[in-house]
Amino acid sequence: MLPFIKMHGLGNDFVVLDARENPIDLTVAQVQAMADRRTGAGCDQFIVMEPAKDSAADVFMRIRNADGNEVEACGNATRCIARLMMDELGKPEVTVETVVGLLHARDAGDTVTVNMGQARLGWQDIPVAEDCDTLTMPLTVGPLEGPVGVNVGNPHAVFFVPNCESVDLEAAGPHVETHPFFPERTNVEVVTEQDDGSLRMRVWERGVGITQACGTGACAVLVAAVRRGIIDGRAADVVLDGGTLHIEWLENGEILMTGPASRAYSGSFDTSVYPGA
Repeated sequence: MLPFIKMHGLGNDFVVLDARENPIDLTVAQVQAMADRRTGAGCDQFIVMEPAKDSAADVFMRIRNADGNEVEACGNATRCIARLMMDELGKPEVTVETVVGLLHARDAGDTVTVNMGQARLGWQDIPVAEDCDTLTMPLTVGPLEGPVGVNVGNPHAVFFVPNCESVDLEAAGPHVETHPFFPERTNVEVVTEQDDGSLRMRVWERGVGITQACGTGACAVLVAAVRRGIIDGRAADVVLDGGTLHIEWLENGEILMTGPASRAYSGSFDTSVYPGA
């Protein structure tokens, strides 16, 4: 039996495995089956806690999308893992190590604040296939055009539109994600500024599809809105399908993300049901 914890951040849901004592090595097919909402526990991402490699970190977080492939970053999962570690260690602040670096998190009462690190904005950083200004990238897919490129540990293409609710993201999302312009594929956000200054965002996640929330996507959206001059200041609420995150882009280039981290239930996989699938 393989124990797991089911968690979510604003409905962006995760299966969390603890490999700190015993290594866990799952095939792509096993992750796909366990993440399937009909055959497994169902989740957007598989998160594996491993021993920290950096002495400054409390835990290493490995992230695999529902398609089984490993990815670099996940903001909502970082808050969830940070909450688990704060509860386990009895500390108000923890450091989560990922393949792209150390993320520092602190208890903010009912929420968790994570420093997501520096926003990267160069065309090579996103990355895209050609030298261009990432403030308005030369890309048109159906009704979507001229996205802002932002890397928050993973790539994002942010499209500002008059009404994000009317965008057929199910149709446009996969075409943008897999467009040759993005050699490592990309996450896709469609965004509309609201009357109260908040940003309404919908997301198509690379390797997953439409999700209720995306923490790195919300960070990318705030950075893109500041760069475009769409909002006043450097902070705003980003309203996702699953709820609201507060994002701030500091003058030093680092991004602070604040939002909830919720535990749903615990269980165990019967690994004999997924034998090397």
